[in-house]
Amino acid sequence: MEELACRDDVKNIPQLDRNYLANNFKRAYQLLINEWLDYMRYLKESCPFLFHLAMRTNLFDCSASITVG
Repeated sequence: MEELACRDDVKNIPQLDRNYLANNFKRAYQLLINEWLDYMRYLKESCPFLFHLAMRTNLFDCSASITVG
């Protein structure tokens, strides 16, 4: 966010910078996914009710629904 905030026009970023930013976003996303998976494992073992809530509101599933039945 800080790097994008320092840019005057984020719609006209040079291609080399776009590639650099895309690589940074990809690395950050991969790290976040790993953290999320570890957290889901923890919830499944320690807090099954919260785990099921997290599965129903899964941020990786656009069709996820809070509704149980």
